[in-house]
Amino acid sequence: MTDWIEKPIAELAQALRGGGLTARELTEAAIDRHQRFGERLHAYKTWDPDLARRQAILADSAFAHGRDLGPLQGIPISIKDIYGVRGYPVFAGSPRRLPGPWERQGPVVAALTGQHGVVMGKTHTVEFAYGGLGLNAHWGTPVNPWDAQSHRAPGGSSAGAGVSLAEGSALLALGTDTGGSVRVPASLTGAVGLKTTFGRWPTEGIVPLSSTLDTAGILTRTVADAAYAFSAIERALPGRTARTLTARSVKSLNLAVSENYFWDRCSEPIAKVVRGAIDALKSAGAAIQHNALPEAAQAPDVLAEGAVVAAEVYAHLAAELPDWIATLDPYVRQRMEDGRQGTTVAYLKALARIRRLQANANARLLACDALLVPTVRVTPQRLSDIHDWDSYRIANAAVLANVSVVNILGLCALTLPVGLDEHGMPVGLQLIAAAGRDEALLETALAVETVLGTARERIGVAPLTRI
Repeated sequence: MTDWIEKPIAELAQALRGGGLTARELTEAAIDRHQRFGERLHAYKTWDPDLARRQAILADSAFAHGRDLGPLQGIPISIKDIYGVRGYPVFAGSPRRLPGPWERQGPVVAALTGQHGVVMGKTHTVEFAYGGLGLNAHWGTPVNPWDAQSHRAPGGSSAGAGVSLAEGSALLALGTDTGGSVRVPASLTGAVGLKTTFGRWPTEGIVPLSSTLDTAGILTRTVADAAYAFSAIERALPGRTARTLTARSVKSLNLAVSENYFWDRCSEPIAKVVRGAIDALKSAGAAIQHNALPEAAQAPDVLAEGAVVAAEVYAHLAAELPDWIATLDPYVRQRMEDGRQGTTVAYLKALARIRRLQANANARLLACDALLVPTVRVTPQRLSDIHDWDSYRIANAAVLANVSVVNILGLCALTLPVGLDEHGMPVGLQLIAAAGRDEALLETALAVETVLGTARERIGVAPLTRI
């Protein structure tokens, strides 16, 4: 019997169109995975298998009548509970359901549902997407499936997204990335995560965190799945076209490495895994150059000086959801304090400095196909080690250090799993490219995956999802 859940999305799409598989069969297989692993892994805030079944029936009916609505027709998808999705409530990680207007679908979700992608459920998020560890004091924190003994951070803020892929209840996960919120959970759970260029995909229909940095993004199990899904979403957005993305020859790649900021305070076992992956690419024929990218070290200080994200999220809550401020998770509330106390002058000065840094960083990265660095510097933290504000602050900063600078500098980036650290936890390699080069980044990443192998080939299966 074919285990369809383990197949690449492109192969599933072909089987759905060829009659060898129905969307209902694929959806039932995804539901079965959640029934096996879901109670322990806790990926979803809202799980509605009956609604998923009805969507699968619609996808099959469309196929039966010769209507092919898009490449993701019939494919199981999870969506972060910060997006409006028809038929689902939005909590955005808060203890109360948000008002009806926040449940309206925006263009990115419409691009998925319009081609009859099957929404399996809404995945957990950090409250208002403001945190890199994945913690949620109101609804509980999803379990990182790579540690069978300890509850480790799944990464945030798209906390349930990577977990949904690991358990097999979804083959594509929709997240958001303001300071690493797609790439951190992808890296910590052994998935692929794509942060699109700011403004590439519309953010209407998404509860905002930062108007300056918010981006929509995706998590998948392989780079090949990410490239397929990216093109499928692109061509479904209003006024967009998309081409099929293919792997470049590894010998044509001009890659860069950095020896400063991204490697500072990086765990040596993680650094060793990432350097090994870079060496494998060099041995396969990729050209490796040096790119210091000094703007990376400056970016976090600039953001902090103007309290940019904190100011924007606090202003949004105060204007649109003031009743939700009183019930904020203490860690989230503490991070917002800078926004409440900051000055307009500091905020505007920070925005101006960020624009200058973005221009300089993009100019440097145009000289290479991608800069290769560790995605996350540290192993996923045990929740038992995060017991007060100081331990939370240090842990949160550590997981965000190498990813948040990409948002601040206005770049696009992708992480893919390249090994396990000394604790048996996934290690991600981050590919960073200039703004607007999303397709080129994916084609570079496809080449990297052909050399290094897929996650299954390179790191195996998470212990808590072994059948």
